[in-house]
Amino acid sequence: MTQSPAAADPALEQEVAAMIVEALNLDVAASSIEAEAPLFGDEGLGLDSIDILEVALVISKRYGFQLKADSDDNFRIFSSLRSLAAHIAAHRTK
Repeated sequence: MTQSPAAADPALEQEVAAMIVEALNLDVAASSIEAEAPLFGDEGLGLDSIDILEVALVISKRYGFQLKADSDDNFRIFSSLRSLAAHIAAHRTK
């Protein structure tokens, strides 16, 4: 069953936020990452493409599915914490 951002899972969002902070050694509290704020670019968390690759690697290890670097969906998937958590909820095998 595919989970839409409207059916967000706050617990999973916080889990993913904590994973991002840990994986990238960010100097922010996971709880301070807003669910709808952009993850990359000049706004929001400000991640770059290398950060996204590192997060994708951790996701594949922790949740059991691969995010492809050349996927056209990556912009949507990584647009916010909420969209990333929803994608994980829909595709995880672990």
